[in-house]
Formats: sequence, structure tokens, C-alpha cells
Amino acid sequence: MTDGTQNTKQGTSPMREILVEKVTVNIGVGAPGDKLEQAKSLLERLADGRQPVETHARRRDPVFKLRKGLPIGTKVTLRGEAAKTFLDKALIAKRRVLKQSNFDRQGNFAFGVHEYIDFPGAKYDPAIAMFGFDICVSLGRPGRRVTLRKLRSTAVGKSHRISRDEAMDFARSALNVKIE
Repeated sequence: MTDGTQNTKQGTSPMREILVEKVTVNIGVGAPGDKLEQAKSLLERLADGRQPVETHARRRDPVFKLRKGLPIGTKVTLRGEAAKTFLDKALIAKRRVLKQSNFDRQGNFAFGVHEYIDFPGAKYDPAIAMFGFDICVSLGRPGRRVTLRKLRSTAVGKSHRISRDEAMDFARSALNVKIE
């Protein structure tokens, strides 16, 4: 075949199928305190009770009054069916339109939601300030785990990796996204 897929008696190989591995939702607030706690409660509410974790500053930046190790944001990682459900709602908030620049060369994509009230099912809460959040979607094929495992890890062949074009085709067909 010219497109790199292998044919079996049933059709294309199941190892060529593209899957959503994980969806990571991130809110950066820039400083610890009440805003960080509000962002945590918002993420917990949006992610259906999943417990968010704090993200910390990696280096010192005196302009923004940051020091290494200071909690400055929060994130939650979703996998499986929860990831697909959250991603569908987030794409509705973006009106199912993404830019080509949202996709990287490894086949992942990321986008932001400006205000959490755009998210379907989210109501404005005066106790929580207006926050936007970033969503990063990691795509993969079955067998990608061999690069991530601790024992006997090995590389995945170039034809098995997901390219930018394949990720955009997956977003168009499986997620009904329009790419500008």
C-alpha cells in the first residue's frame, strides 16, 4: 500500500488505529493562594471529581516574583472514556474549530478555552473567579507503550509514529473538527 497501512483479510491493521491516550487540562495562575485553590476546585468540578495536582515553578524569575518550587498552577490528567467525554465537551466550547498551528510534529494537539463558562454544563460561580484553561491531547497507536516502559524499552519505527497530517485527519474524521 502507498499510505503505509497494512492490509489484513478484514481491512487495515488494528495496530494502525489512532487513539486518544490522554487529555491534560491545565490552569496556570502564577502565584499560590486563594486563586490557586479556586482553580483547583474548578478543575475538580470540570473533571467530574478527579483530584487535580499542583504544578510548581521550575526556575527562579524575580520579575514575576517566582522562586523555584513555588506552586503556580494546577492540572488534571484524564484517560480512557473520561478523556473522550471531556474532549468532546471542550471541542464544543471551541465550536469544533482548531487551527493548524494547534498540532505539533508528533501528532499531538493543544488548545485553550478562554472562560470556563463556555464549557458545556459549567455555570458561573461567584466564589470562583473567571479562569481559562489549556487542554493538551496526546494521541498514540497501540504498541507505543514500548517506548515508555521501564524494562526493555525500545524505539517505535518511523512508520508507526503519528505525523501532523495523520493527527489532523484523525481530528477531522473521529472528532468532527474543522481545521482552519
